[in-house]
Amino acid sequence: MDFAAAMPLAGTLGVTIHEGSKDRIAGKLPVRAEICTAGGIVHGGAIMAFADCLGAVGAFLTLPEGANGTTTIESKTNFLGAGPVGSVLIGEAAPVKIGKRLSVWQTRIRTEDGAEVALVTQTQMVLWPA
Repeated sequence: MDFAAAMPLAGTLGVTIHEGSKDRIAGKLPVRAEICTAGGIVHGGAIMAFADCLGAVGAFLTLPEGANGTTTIESKTNFLGAGPVGSVLIGEAAPVKIGKRLSVWQTRIRTEDGAEVALVTQTQMVLWPA
């Protein structure tokens, strides 16, 4: 499944997802001028959206039987460094806890050179039919 294609924002940002399992989601975000702030540094909102895309895929892959979706209900981002224009950010999301109603995901974002950019923890709520 092309997970990024299922999320229009991922396509707009340029997110690609090259690994998706219940244990690990990995993707890339090329840093273009259009998603930067002053000084040619990737905008914090783009970093948060990138992490949210990865965590959402993980939450989707771990949905309990009978659930019909997931949504982010909380997200916390620690910005650790810069992502300069022209670089490619690498994101790796892993589950912290998977439950029947909620899942918690942590995403590490680095540059291709390995420099830390952000650590994001998010809570995804399972959506059940009404």
